[in-house]
Amino acid sequence: MKALILEDEDSLREILRIILEDFNYEVEEARSLKEGLEKLKKDNYHLIIADLRLPDGSGMEVVRKAKSVKESPEVIIITAYATTETVKEAFELGVYDYIEKPFKLEELKLILRNVSEKIELKEELRKEEFPGFIGKSPKIERLKEQIRKIAPYDVNVLILGESGTGKEVVARAIHQLSNRKDKPFLAINCAALPSNLLESELFGYRKGAFTGASSDKKGLIEKAQGGTLFLDEIGDMPLELQSKLLRFLETKKFIPLGDTKEREVDVRIIAATNKNLKEEIKKGNFREDLYYRLSTITLEIPPLRERKEDIPLLVEFFARKFADKYKKELRKISPDFVKSLTELPLEGNVRELRNIVEREVILMEDGILGKNYAKGKEQPIEEEVKIPEEGINLKEVISSLEKKYLLEALKKSNGVKTKAAKLLGLTLREFNYRLQKYLPKEGRFE
Repeated sequence: MKALILEDEDSLREILRIILEDFNYEVEEARSLKEGLEKLKKDNYHLIIADLRLPDGSGMEVVRKAKSVKESPEVIIITAYATTETVKEAFELGVYDYIEKPFKLEELKLILRNVSEKIELKEELRKEEFPGFIGKSPKIERLKEQIRKIAPYDVNVLILGESGTGKEVVARAIHQLSNRKDKPFLAINCAALPSNLLESELFGYRKGAFTGASSDKKGLIEKAQGGTLFLDEIGDMPLELQSKLLRFLETKKFIPLGDTKEREVDVRIIAATNKNLKEEIKKGNFREDLYYRLSTITLEIPPLRERKEDIPLLVEFFARKFADKYKKELRKISPDFVKSLTELPLEGNVRELRNIVEREVILMEDGILGKNYAKGKEQPIEEEVKIPEEGINLKEVISSLEKKYLLEALKKSNGVKTKAAKLLGLTLREFNYRLQKYLPKEGRFE
């Protein structure tokens, strides 16, 4: 990592160099505004430490210049002359932090430790060859190596993993690293549709094949010609459909509903499930011959609890993604927030972590993610009854209390409505009905 020190005081510049080198930075120095701007033109830096008061101008010119590019460096300001306006502008530009002179070395080292972790995470994300598939743990590195090896070969792949581990992300990574990457990648959840609808979605139909079939329709198998078809939750595919899929895997041919002519396509099949298919075979719910056709190669995604060292990297990835989506300024991520997340069971795996980070980005203030996050320390809902002399509007009180409980339940369930409904002793339908009363058209709480 490269760092630039912009400071005219020789002794302080020497101290900063020693500290930065201890953090494994390759350090360059500038003594003036002119020299700092020239350095920025010639090289790229991961970190800039800048004094605002320089012999020939303000260090803010360097900050503005550095922060004007897309992949901008992190910036720490050190100054004894910061005004409220200057500090405000600095943070609006995305400066990581600032320290007032004189300062304690331990204070600076703590800031450097945190900003260095952020820079390292950014660098790892930038180099990531598997878009959206984030992780550097040994188990994930082994999985990535398996993906690299199998991706070029047109074999069927079965992906195993708990709900929320990222099975579709792995399937997309295989497709992107294959010779089919310029062809379609299509996905369908086999558990989301009833048998007859799933069959028509997969294999298509001819006009008049059934009531409502007013025109011909291509199925996903045909639409994915030359590319990849991802069958998610394959363990939930109805038995009667399994035999038709098996025949397609054996011959690469199929007959649309209501048709009599076979069609042949070139499609790679990747399937995924969170079920134990061998147990489903014993129960008679899944065909053994289909299982062996699908599982030419089997990949298993580890649950998040077995790779907790990947959580900081995932938090950084999702935080940047959602900050960009919701047009929020993200200056830093609270270390306590990340620590709290590593202590959670995260039974919903990456999906649950993603939901938590998204919620915290929406609630974020001052550009610091997770600043007010407190695992297991939710504030109790006020229940003390007080009636003023002038009386109350009971309907408004009840509505307010109901809204608070709905919010609290959503918070405790990390946004999973089925869990939130269960916490309140409601059915999902009842929960959604009550929730809808407080939701405006854009889908957020009033």
